[in-house]
Amino acid sequence: MTANRPTGRKPRRPAAKRAKTPKARGRGGVLARVRRMCLALPEAHEKIAWGAPTFRVRDRQFAMFLDNHHGDGRLALWCKAPPGAQESLVRADPERFFVPPYVGPSGWLGIHLDRGLDWGVIAGLVRDGYLEAAPQRLRARFDPA
Repeated sequence: MTANRPTGRKPRRPAAKRAKTPKARGRGGVLARVRRMCLALPEAHEKIAWGAPTFRVRDRQFAMFLDNHHGDGRLALWCKAPPGAQESLVRADPERFFVPPYVGPSGWLGIHLDRGLDWGVIAGLVRDGYLEAAPQRLRARFDPA
């Protein structure tokens, strides 16, 4: 028994020397991609809330990244959605879309990020959520006219 080491425990390697598993790197890469997508929108910013990264415009939330939220096993993005979008997408493709807890009754859309959905589709849904939350002046930047 050594004086500096508690009995029955292995010493923990410093974080810089710990190897990341491929799964951990992959999930971090997904967050980085979602982050780039969300923060590219005008005046968008990130705020940690409820232990997860949320994305906002003028402090109005339009997306939230979740990894195993309350043990649900999902790697997901919750997005604010235009009226009717949640219902039609979940009905059309329940493998990739779902009604998220808490915000689902308000029309938010849950998107599985590990089910092969095209990232262009995800970017479009993020943009739609942003437009739902953004003030009129910022929405006008996206008006094709």
